[in-house]
Amino acid sequence: MNSEKQDSSELIARKNKELSAILEVSRVLTTSFDLEKNLSSVMSTLGELLDLQRGCVFLLDPLTKELRIVAAHGLTKQNIEKGKYRIGEGIVGRVLERNSPMVISNIGKEPLFLNKTGSRPEKEGISFLCVPIEFKKEPLGVLSVDRIYATEHGNVDDDLRVLKIVASLTAQFIKLWESYDEVEKEKEHLKRELKGKYSIENVIGNSDRMQEVFEAVHRVAPSKATVLLRGESGTGKELIAKAIYYMSPRSKGPFIKFNCASIPEGLLESELFGHEKGAFTGAISTRNGKFELANGGTIFLDEIGDLPLTLQPKILRVLQEREFERVGGQKTIKVDVRIIAATSRDLEGMVSEGRFREDLYFRLNVIPILLPPLGQRGEDIPVLIEYFLKKFNKENNRSVTFDKNAMQIFLDYEWPGNVRELENTIERLVVMSPSEKIAASDLPVSLSIRRPRSKINTASLMTDIGEIEKVNIIDALKKTGWVQAKAAKLLGITPRQIGYKIKKYRIIEKA
Repeated sequence: MNSEKQDSSELIARKNKELSAILEVSRVLTTSFDLEKNLSSVMSTLGELLDLQRGCVFLLDPLTKELRIVAAHGLTKQNIEKGKYRIGEGIVGRVLERNSPMVISNIGKEPLFLNKTGSRPEKEGISFLCVPIEFKKEPLGVLSVDRIYATEHGNVDDDLRVLKIVASLTAQFIKLWESYDEVEKEKEHLKRELKGKYSIENVIGNSDRMQEVFEAVHRVAPSKATVLLRGESGTGKELIAKAIYYMSPRSKGPFIKFNCASIPEGLLESELFGHEKGAFTGAISTRNGKFELANGGTIFLDEIGDLPLTLQPKILRVLQEREFERVGGQKTIKVDVRIIAATSRDLEGMVSEGRFREDLYFRLNVIPILLPPLGQRGEDIPVLIEYFLKKFNKENNRSVTFDKNAMQIFLDYEWPGNVRELENTIERLVVMSPSEKIAASDLPVSLSIRRPRSKINTASLMTDIGEIEKVNIIDALKKTGWVQAKAAKLLGITPRQIGYKIKKYRIIEKA
C-alpha cells in the first residue's frame, strides 16, 4: 500500500514539474522578441525543471538549407558552432526531413547518431529525443534533448508529449518573431527613405535667406536644444522640423507631430499628456499622450501660439523638468524628449498683451529660426516652379510647361500663401490644363488681381556691402593659399558658408 502511495506521489510530482516547465516556457517566449535570448531561456527551463543533460534548438536556414543551433543548454560555445546538419543528415536531419519525432534509447549503439557537437565523450546510457518544430506543415527546425533515464525521471512517452508541446509553442513564437523582424526591417527601410526625402539638401532654396536657414539647421540639429520655427503659413516649417529630426542623434527615436490649433481646448491636455482610466466621462482606459509617445525622440508642436493660457504652465514644466502627470493621475511621468515648436503668430505681441506666458516664450525661444516668406526669396521661385512641374508631370503622366508670359506672371506674383500656394497652383494647372503649354490666359485670375511683387533688378543686389564682402573673401583666400577651410576660419565663418559665397560672387582663383 505504501509503495502505491509513493508511486502516486512521484507521478503527481512529475506531472507538476512538466506543467511548471510548460507554463515557464510559455512565459519566457512572451518576454521579448529576442529570438536567441528567448530560445536559450526555453532550453535552460527544460534543463532545470525536467533534469535534462543537454538540449538544443536547431533552426533551418532558408538560404543554405542547413540546420544550425541557435540556442542550447549544457553545450559550450565551441560545441554549438560545430552543430550543423544538412536535411536528412544524422538523427536531427532525418527528423526535419520526415517531420516525425525520433527516440534513440542509447546513442552509444546508434550509428546514425553523429555527435557532431562533440559534447558527449561518453555516449553509453544516454537517450536522445528529437522532435520537429513546424508551423502549419512548414518545417522550421528541430528540438532535441539528452536524457539519462531513471525511475524518478518518468518515461519516454511523458517526455515526448512535453517536448511536442514545447516545440509547438516555439514554432508559434518563431513565426511571430519572423513577422516582427520583417516589420522592423520595413520600418528601418521607410525611415531611411524618409531621411533622404527630408534631408536639408532636398529643401529647395538658393537665396541668401534660405542659406542662412540651412546653416542654422546644420548647427542646431546635433544638439538637444529647443528650437522655435517662426514664419508665415506655408513657408515649410514642418519640413525644416523633420530635417532637424532626421539630422539629429534622435533620428532612431519617434517623431511625433501635434498641431495645437487642430484640437478643441477641452481635449488638448488629454491629447498631449494622456489620461488615466475614469479621469472623465468616456475615459474607458488609460491612454498615453503625445509626450509619452515621443519619449526618446522628438515632438513637433505646430502652431504653439494657439496654446491656451490654462495649458501653458504644464508645457513650461515639461520644458523645464521633463515631467508631467496624466489627466486624472497622481504618478509623475518622466520623459526624454526634444521639443521643436513652430508658430506663424506674433508671440512677442501676445506676451505684451498677456495672452502668452513670458517664461514659456523664453523657454521656447532658445534657438529661433525664421523662415522667410516666398515674396522675400524671389530668386528661389524659378527653381521651385521647375521642381513642382517635374513632380506633378510625373505623377499625372503629363509634360506641361509654361510659356514666357505665364512664367513672368508667376515670377511677378507676391505669393501670400508662400510655397504651399505655389505648389497647389502648379498641381491644379498640371491636372486641369487641356494643353501641354500653359499661356497667361490659362492662369487663375487671382494671380493678376492681387498686388504683384515689386520686380527686383538683379544688378542692384550687388551693393557696396556685397563688394566689400567679396574683397574680404578674396583677400582671405590669397592669405591662405586658396584653401577654403582655412580662409573660412580666418573670416570667422563655416566652410559651407564660404563655399556658398564663392559661388555667389563667382570668385575664381587666379594664378
